[in-house]
Amino acid sequence: MNRNLRATAQRKLIVEELRKLNSHPTANEIYEIVRAKLPKISLGTVYRNLEILSESGLIQKLEMAGSQRRFDGTVEDHFHVKCISCERVSDAELPFLKEILDSIEGVNDYKIMQRRLEFSGLCPKCRNKNGEMEQPEVSGWERHEAG
Repeated sequence: MNRNLRATAQRKLIVEELRKLNSHPTANEIYEIVRAKLPKISLGTVYRNLEILSESGLIQKLEMAGSQRRFDGTVEDHFHVKCISCERVSDAELPFLKEILDSIEGVNDYKIMQRRLEFSGLCPKCRNKNGEMEQPEVSGWERHEAG
């Protein structure tokens, strides 16, 4: 745990359980997982601790446009992609993009404190549902076609 952060049983369990997952769960999903081991924990306690843990850098809080906050136990710099149909969030392995983003600090006098780059699309399960390519309703300004 962070030197300035008290290591409570709840915080330790939240971090431990979150790091086991690759699904980028919501606070409610984390609450259900943690409650199985700490039945008396409240949803408010989980929410508060998720905020504290993300502010301290022990976990990541993912605030993707148009969806519930999700959390990630992997704190190393990486990117995510969200399905616009089922809202599943997955890691997007893009090492070349990290190099590009790292070079931004040298372009001007800004000290970059935070950066966010969002990718969205259809996950394989939604694309192949019923053997068809599912196309959810998306307004024209949200859809960016290549080419």
